[in-house]
Amino acid sequence: MSADDFKRQAAAKALEFVEPGMKLGLGTGSTAKHFVDLLGARVKAGLKVLCVPTSEATRRQAAALAIPLTTLDEVLQLDLTIDGADEFDGDLRLIKGGGGALLREKIVAAASERMIVIADASKRVRMLGAFPLPVEVVRFGAKATRVMIEELAADAGCAGDISLRLKTDGQPFVTDGGNYIYDCAFGSIEEPELLDEALKVVPGVVEHGLFLGLADLAIIGSPAGVEMIEAGFGVDDAV
Repeated sequence: MSADDFKRQAAAKALEFVEPGMKLGLGTGSTAKHFVDLLGARVKAGLKVLCVPTSEATRRQAAALAIPLTTLDEVLQLDLTIDGADEFDGDLRLIKGGGGALLREKIVAAASERMIVIADASKRVRMLGAFPLPVEVVRFGAKATRVMIEELAADAGCAGDISLRLKTDGQPFVTDGGNYIYDCAFGSIEEPELLDEALKVVPGVVEHGLFLGLADLAIIGSPAGVEMIEAGFGVDDAV
């Protein structure tokens, strides 16, 4: 089986946690895309849910599948968000934002009673940081903001190349919120909480891709089957 098959395995298992009448957050990325596809089939078969997408790409996908959509301005709080991750560790601390939707993803996750992460086994790491940390910044003064990110990250024990995310045409990538993203190749992030606090001090930083204390459960598709990790408890089971 391929990595994509494992992603779909995890998405299918996550669908078992969806109950009729739930208000759901729909994640962004390749694994979340599988979940939205599977949810669309359930909706077509009669499942009643109301969903908030975390990106314009997910909104378009869900709308094409006739999944009922709303906004956080309408519902305020969600029962469950299901989303992917670029990395996660044994404490279910995450790096997200590879798809550029980290701001909306974090807003939606924080507004949810529960967050389930779905991924293939390659996303599980001993220590966060192999995947460059995305940091979303306002366009005004972006270069000055980059300098502050570098300085305060160094105070938190993190150093490495900080590059502006570009599109294939060489132009800066712009998020759904109209901002830029710096990808910070810090390597191992020994103290994610310390880096989280440091980045919050930078005025031009809108949000960063460290998701700490938000995920309750990880569902992992792997050659051994589907594993589930509860926050704070380690491996739960495999099926």
